[in-house]
Amino acid sequence: MDVKSRLYKPGEIYQVSTMTALLDGVYDGVLNYDQIKQHGNFGIGTFSHLDGELIGFDGNFYRLRGGCAVPMVSQDRTPFCTVTYFNPQITYTVDKPMNKITFEKLLKKLVPSENLFYAVCIDGIFKEVNTRTVSYQEKYIPMTEAVNSQQTINFKNVKGKIVGFWTPFYAQGIAVSGYHFHFIDDALQKGGHVFD
Repeated sequence: MDVKSRLYKPGEIYQVSTMTALLDGVYDGVLNYDQIKQHGNFGIGTFSHLDGELIGFDGNFYRLRGGCAVPMVSQDRTPFCTVTYFNPQITYTVDKPMNKITFEKLLKKLVPSENLFYAVCIDGIFKEVNTRTVSYQEKYIPMTEAVNSQQTINFKNVKGKIVGFWTPFYAQGIAVSGYHFHFIDDALQKGGHVFD
């Protein structure tokens, strides 16, 4: 049996730490990039010192910082991330414009239960994507204070990918309950945590 098959079971989500710990200011990275990619080819998270947003898909992982995207390297570490081996069970084509609220309602109709975890990947052309990226923290203040210095970036008429997870409401604190999405453009040059 190879290492990959010992570490991974179909339908499994692997998570480093909890959202509660991150909100309390636990920003020290505990897994590096080489360790993260042993647990999945798809995911989201953040970096040591809250230094940017993490996005991964198709086995490639990126750091989103200040709206710019750069590939992750071995020494990059995360205090919080969620990864899986993405294996779509449901696909759906959206053939008309939708805002975030309408789209999230559609997603809820497509899945069998709101009480399960889901990985979601959206490829499309977006009229507008509103994002933010968290900033490096020297002093570990609670995340609710740290986001006051976050940089917001709005992308317009952009082709790209949104990656994320649905977490049931009973699991709030383990992860972000509801939808948690990160965005990257098709050129793999820019992105961030999705607000709208």
